[in-house]
Amino acid sequence: DPTPLSHAEVEALMVRMDEAEPEFKIDFSIGEIVRITDGPFKDYDGKVAEIDKERGRIKVMVPVFGRDTAVELDSLQVRKF
Repeated sequence: DPTPLSHAEVEALMVRMDEAEPEFKIDFSIGEIVRITDGPFKDYDGKVAEIDKERGRIKVMVPVFGRDTAVELDSLQVRKF
């Protein structure tokens, strides 16, 4: 059987819900050359095209067959060149 929450427990939950979401620390800038360290494009070099700090994702333009291809990666899958 469920038991009701006390007023103090409800207040504690409400305070936690108002906290801002933590931002990812992304140490890259747009136009920077990076090396991909994980995934199907491992060991490819590319240029940072977009940075999404909310989701911790980076869009990297990777040359494939002579054309730049956009690859969306986690910020942990790339390192500075």
